[in-house]
Amino acid sequence: MSSGTGMRIVVTGATGNVGTSVVRLLSEDPEVASVLGLARRIPDWSPPKTDWSAVDLASEQSDLADQFQGADAVVHLAWAFQPTHDPAATWRTNVLGSMRVFEAVAAAGVPALVHASSVGAYSPGPKDRAVDESWPTHGWPDAAYCREKAYLERALDTFERDHPETRVVRMRPAFLFKWESASEQRRIFGGRFLPGPLARPELLPFLPDIPGLRVQALHTDDAANAYRLAVHSDARGAFNLAAEQPVDAQVLGEMLDARPVRLPRTAARSAIAAAWGLHLLPASPHLFDAVLRLPLMDCTRARAELGWRPERTATEVLEEFLQGLQQGGGARTEPMRGRKVG
Repeated sequence: MSSGTGMRIVVTGATGNVGTSVVRLLSEDPEVASVLGLARRIPDWSPPKTDWSAVDLASEQSDLADQFQGADAVVHLAWAFQPTHDPAATWRTNVLGSMRVFEAVAAAGVPALVHASSVGAYSPGPKDRAVDESWPTHGWPDAAYCREKAYLERALDTFERDHPETRVVRMRPAFLFKWESASEQRRIFGGRFLPGPLARPELLPFLPDIPGLRVQALHTDDAANAYRLAVHSDARGAFNLAAEQPVDAQVLGEMLDARPVRLPRTAARSAIAAAWGLHLLPASPHLFDAVLRLPLMDCTRARAELGWRPERTATEVLEEFLQGLQQGGGARTEPMRGRKVG
């Protein structure tokens, strides 16, 4: 591990969409002496002041407390989106693995835990106004992703009660995109054989306008900066993270120069459910149900207490991501490898 004065930060899930951005920003931070990235597979990528350790959070054999010894903060980002047809598998990694992280943070006496929660932890809420961090976090029970994120909110409630000496921060970002994440997210949500070059606006005859499909987006680097700020601050509690403006069919239509056409929820869901049932589409209809119910988030607290400001608008984020889909955007880690197809 790198020596010298400054903070020692451990990052789980360090090779994914958020992890690569967080590791890069921390490695460039003059107040950070060293970064330890934990991932199942060590990447062919060596940012300054960064070391790697191969760890599988789903394994009961992982000695996380030893990895966390001497750390000033643990940034917990590790998450498995697939397989959606086997919720017990994602539960082992996401919930049980996170519980191991929390226990190891306490055992190692780490002063701060910064946890990646999500807008998906929120209970169904409004689409015509934004809610703050006090909105209930019971998720949408039918979607594994939301169910797991909400469960961990309750686990952290207990952790904070039992370990008041540990500063706990819960980041609740909107949907996160960057050019480098395009291939990974295409594989996770669209399927590995969905051709990225087909993501061209001129090939869209129309844009489905589905009631309730109004969400928020954020550039992954902007989210990563919030994590960096949280590491350096004395802040505790939850922080909403999203860029302006909310994205719906009207916004996408203007961006893509496509005509929105109203499509009933039931028709869209039936098509997704059929493709998912045939294992043609990795994204489940249950997640689609949840997205239609997610509230819009007010990010005032992150701006006021962390001094956080996103540098990119939601449309700029989506335009960059669309280019990544077309060009096979990726990065030098196994989860983020760039490919146009396959």
